[in-house]
Amino acid sequence: MNAIETQEHKDLREAVAALGRRHGPGFDRATLWEEAGKLGYLGVNLPEEYGGGGGGISELSIVLEESGAAGCPLLMMIVSPAICATVIARFGTDEQKRQWLPGLADGSLTMAFGITEPDAGSNSHRITTTARRDGWGSPRTKSGGGWILTGRKVFVSGVDIADATLIVGRTEDARTGSLKPCLFIVPRDAEGFGRSVIDMELQAQEKQFELVLDDVRLPADALVGNEDAGLLQLFAGLNPERIMTAAFAIGMGRYALTQAVEYAKTRQVWKAPIGAHQAIAHPLAQAHIELELAKLMMQKAAALYDAGDDVGAGEAANMAKYAAGEACVKAVDQAVHTLGGNGLTSEYGLAKLIAAARVARIAPVSREMILNYVSHQSLGLPKSY
Repeated sequence: MNAIETQEHKDLREAVAALGRRHGPGFDRATLWEEAGKLGYLGVNLPEEYGGGGGGISELSIVLEESGAAGCPLLMMIVSPAICATVIARFGTDEQKRQWLPGLADGSLTMAFGITEPDAGSNSHRITTTARRDGWGSPRTKSGGGWILTGRKVFVSGVDIADATLIVGRTEDARTGSLKPCLFIVPRDAEGFGRSVIDMELQAQEKQFELVLDDVRLPADALVGNEDAGLLQLFAGLNPERIMTAAFAIGMGRYALTQAVEYAKTRQVWKAPIGAHQAIAHPLAQAHIELELAKLMMQKAAALYDAGDDVGAGEAANMAKYAAGEACVKAVDQAVHTLGGNGLTSEYGLAKLIAAARVARIAPVSREMILNYVSHQSLGLPKSY
């Protein structure tokens, strides 16, 4: 990994930043998504043969970070091109790649991702959404034996704007009888696939949903990849999710910090701008340092993932997500504090970030679970659970 960005990456940053400035904080999500797709930014990590840019998560994280730094982050970038398209590109059949990747690359197709369940929380071993074999040769299936999917999911982003949802379910291992994780593509209009909006205090353009899968019948080719690959395929999507969440948080933190710095340069109460006082300047400098440190870990995680080091990327992705979440919350808090009462007004638009910043601490995995991961996997300490 080279800590100094290539000229290609710098050019990508500048181009996406320019796009972000054209749209700004009052952006229309659908319009920005369409333009980002046409410019090749949504599919920058996907194979060129399917209309992508041939890059990796390193490039995609730049796109999300810079759009966020301009005040117009695209949350579904974490889900559609980073998780779903990555899993399909790595493990999907040729037909699945042809069907989904070109549209996911240019933004004409969007895919949601469902893993969290009401009772499972952070314990993926308690996932109860199950898939059982449908009758072989059933007329409902396109080929061979299909699947019947049953279960519930919560906090699934953007299901209403997605053409399908990649659902994490479990199938029974015929040899051991134990359940193993598998991934299924569920079309939006599948019979038995119900959704309801979760009321959120968080202000976001993408809604959160609870899903009910009531004996949803799927064709055999709804299964992504090898039924026996299990965790390998799952973490092929979860590691990019953590990296992209870090990019989301860093972009948000940078946006908040930029607003605070501009205010501190111009706001004058006594003889000098308030930014001249160390009580204002030092916390802002500290926030900048912590965001930059988090970015370095994010870049390391992305580089490891793109190099095919899934184990190394797993550790780094968790650390990056943790560092970025903490840095984002501190940056937003300090930005609001710098503006004082103005930090809570609609005019400056920082107050709404107070809740949004906490998302990076909570999702897709809490900071406490990341500390568990690091203490067990990195430090070799025993588990308490």
